[in-house]
Amino acid sequence: MDQHLISTVNRLQDAFATLGPTTNPIDLPQITVVGSQSSGKSSVLENIVGRDFLPRGTGIVTRRPLVLQLINRPKSSSSAATTNGAGSDANGDSSAASAAAAATASDSAANQDEWGEFLHLPGQKIYDFSKIRQEIVRETESKTGTNAGISPTPINLRIFSPNVLTLTLVDLPGLTKVPVGDQPKDIERLIRDMVLKYITKPNAIILAVTAANTDLANSDGLQLAREVDPEGTRTIGVLTKVDLMDQGTDVVDILAGRVIPLRLGYVPVINRGQRDIEQGKAISSALEHERNFFENHSSYRAKAQYCGTPFLARKLNMILMHHIKATLPDIKSRIQSTLSKYQLELAQLGDNSLGTSANIVLNVITEFCSEYRTILDGNSQELSSLELSGGARISFVFHELYSNGVKAVDPFDQVKDVDIRTILYNSSGSSPALFVGTTAFEVIVKQQIKRLDDPSLKCVTLVYDELVRILSQILQKPIYKRYPVLKERLLSVVINFFKLSLVPTNKLVQDLVNMEASYINTGHPDFLSGHRAMAIVSERMQASKPVQVDPKTGKPLPPGANIKDPAGLTNSASPVLPGGYGSDENGGFFNSFFATKNKKKMAAMEAPPAVLKASGVLSERETAETEVIKLLISSYFNIVKRTVIDMVPKAVMLNLVTYSKDGMQRELLEKLYKSDVLDDLLRESDFTVNRRKEVQKMVDSLQTASEIVTGVN
Repeated sequence: MDQHLISTVNRLQDAFATLGPTTNPIDLPQITVVGSQSSGKSSVLENIVGRDFLPRGTGIVTRRPLVLQLINRPKSSSSAATTNGAGSDANGDSSAASAAAAATASDSAANQDEWGEFLHLPGQKIYDFSKIRQEIVRETESKTGTNAGISPTPINLRIFSPNVLTLTLVDLPGLTKVPVGDQPKDIERLIRDMVLKYITKPNAIILAVTAANTDLANSDGLQLAREVDPEGTRTIGVLTKVDLMDQGTDVVDILAGRVIPLRLGYVPVINRGQRDIEQGKAISSALEHERNFFENHSSYRAKAQYCGTPFLARKLNMILMHHIKATLPDIKSRIQSTLSKYQLELAQLGDNSLGTSANIVLNVITEFCSEYRTILDGNSQELSSLELSGGARISFVFHELYSNGVKAVDPFDQVKDVDIRTILYNSSGSSPALFVGTTAFEVIVKQQIKRLDDPSLKCVTLVYDELVRILSQILQKPIYKRYPVLKERLLSVVINFFKLSLVPTNKLVQDLVNMEASYINTGHPDFLSGHRAMAIVSERMQASKPVQVDPKTGKPLPPGANIKDPAGLTNSASPVLPGGYGSDENGGFFNSFFATKNKKKMAAMEAPPAVLKASGVLSERETAETEVIKLLISSYFNIVKRTVIDMVPKAVMLNLVTYSKDGMQRELLEKLYKSDVLDDLLRESDFTVNRRKEVQKMVDSLQTASEIVTGVN
């Protein structure tokens, strides 16, 4: 059952192999082999397999990740029989011919028990391991060329043998620091990035290979492993070249965890040297030499059973099985959740079986208009709790931006008191006014009402922008990415529809403002009457006057009493505001014109200047009249403000928002639902076509993975 777990993960790796290393959606348990180019990684792997099958040479030999799946299978019955028969014959008959025949038969049977299979060559069994090496080189060069370049695309190799333990290893390019020969200048970074992509995954067991005759603290493999696994919980160390250490030195302290401790520990091994390989020394002989070394070495013989390649293979097998047991439930869960996610995306991308072109376009238009109305009305099932959207933003424009914009219009920030007085005199003509001028009041009010045009038209523009925002929000959906031509035409038609709606909306809004300016309804129940305005001004002016004291008695005089009248009988507490032109001695509108002239010039009665302007200094009477006009203007202008704040949003809703809700579907059908353009509208984008292929491949792989793990407990 335990071996079956490793086999299950192997099948999962095969299921995802076609997706590439960067798109594999599931982090599978695997042992990743890291180390420098000179650490002996390849020799360790060959010793574990027991066969020569990896490329050899100088520089970067492993230039693509090699996913090596070792699968234990018992010897075939024919192999066992042949071997036994050969042994009997050899013992019974000492002739050289019989021995040679037996050896040939034995090698042939062994060859039939061990073979390799590449995932990119399905169904082909390769019994000659030298041809496996050649195929690794050929497949590597197919991606990287013949130079020293590297590629992250893995090569998947299965080796079936009765002499291996079921195990999965990923051999990665050796770490290097200095480019050599044709190696890219940034080779160190390229290899480092590739290795990190594999060992950073939480489910990766890191097999860090280090030469024992070098300083462990400088081990490239261990340094990189500690970056992603600082606690050393998923890193196992392999110490090679133990037999090449200086006389009197050993790795006992490292094995005991007193140098750089690792939770999974270290295993010392001895590989074949370069001379051994060149002389064709068999791996079986190398393994025998390794066993004898550890059993006879004074530092290791007490723990010899925990040293060497066979122990390393068993330990890796056990680590991998326990790791798979621990992670399999989570793998099952992630496969199902990831499958659901990609199935949903595939459904959104479509499968080209949605019906005829006419049906598709009709459904898209109907769905688009329905969603537009839903967003405006606030009935969407995807209401945000983080920000305002749709109709709520339009409400904000009406009740916050527009309302405050209108309220901020001050009728007296452009019309000063002297301007009001000038209009009052101009409206009276050649005769002095007897009462506060109605004509002047209307002229000023109408001027100020026209100022409400700008914020009202700005309100229309802001609402238009919000409708375009809703349009853009809807067009972000996958269906519109799938059909870019349809999306572009939808956008064009709707934008033009909005713009056409702007014309009557702007006209209606301007008409509302013009209506207010065309007729000044002084009979409005909320309008402040002229008598009330005069009374208010009179009260304010009396309250602002200083208290007068009778110089004879020292007592305060009654309000309005003439200080020259000791009896205080003259009381003008309620002054008559209307009157002739400034004839009082305190100056006034015209007095200022003569203020700088002497009596002789005054007697000459010079003609008035070409431009006759009012003075900035008003008499008490003129000030009172001006204040009355300002009160009346403020009262009426506030009435108009309240009216437009109420009516302009209604006009915008009628001619723009509601009109677009009611007429958009008709407009889209009229412009787009035409037989001669339907096929062109549904021309899919390259992104959609390619993405659908990618997602379909992902779904197929995940469905296969789901079937693999379903029956595993």
